[in-house]
Amino acid sequence: MKNQKGKHYLSIVALALVLAVMVSTAAARDLTDVKKDGVLRHLGIPYANFVSGSGDGMDVELMRLFAKSLRVRYEFVKTDWNDIFGDLTGRKVKTTGNEITFLNDVPVKGDIAANGITVIPWRQKIVDFSRPTFPNQVWLVARADSPMKPIKPSGRLQTDIETVKGLLRDRTVLGKTGTCLDPTLYDLKGAGAVVRLFEGSLNDIAPAVVNGEAELTLLDVPDALVALQKWPGRIKIIGPISEIQEMSVAFAKDAPKLREAFNRFLRKSWNDGTYRRLLVKYYPFASSYFPEFFTGMK
Repeated sequence: MKNQKGKHYLSIVALALVLAVMVSTAAARDLTDVKKDGVLRHLGIPYANFVSGSGDGMDVELMRLFAKSLRVRYEFVKTDWNDIFGDLTGRKVKTTGNEITFLNDVPVKGDIAANGITVIPWRQKIVDFSRPTFPNQVWLVARADSPMKPIKPSGRLQTDIETVKGLLRDRTVLGKTGTCLDPTLYDLKGAGAVVRLFEGSLNDIAPAVVNGEAELTLLDVPDALVALQKWPGRIKIIGPISEIQEMSVAFAKDAPKLREAFNRFLRKSWNDGTYRRLLVKYYPFASSYFPEFFTGMK
């Protein structure tokens, strides 16, 4: 009798382990699943004006409208830069520059990831991206009292990037791994910079410079635009570190129909003025920096 109870216990444990594996390796949901379950789960990280953390933001509003177009309920799922792609795809990854290593399986927690996500090569290996939603570029930003002066644009982007990198020898620059501000993506050490990896969130990098914790940092365009508005006269843009980049919405590779549905929704939003309304609300000066992007998106 005692032996039978032991076997019964082991069977329950084995079943629990099987169920746990099934949950952790569950595939991402495609359009049919989202409609069937009646909810669109938006994975997001509080960042710049895309996701405020207070229930609004450009991407939050855009995802709410997308859910409405699908006639499903919207649900926000907070995540972070370490977990966002695992939460979307069910597989954790480790990055070194643009190289990735797949690690363990994790539960899928969302259907769509959007919070100003820059399209960079290593991310394209693990997710599929929508049509571009926002232009981006990585800039070198300094405290206003830094002796380093903004470069004079040459009219050739690559020349400007090389000029900026030429100013970095023996200077400490903040960056953050796992994001578009990862210094290894731009070979800052090769330029002679002393790289310091920032431990806080992306939202805290600009304040760190403003408060005198660092002289220089990498910032992408959306965060820099917010910082220039929030702390006028406290920081200055030295020049570009990267080529022009694009931000998009991320989807698991096994959710192609959901991505296609979003692309149709995005095109409609652009054509009927919805996107422009959100742009003016959250990034009123963006079109001045990238007029080609905002006039050419159709």
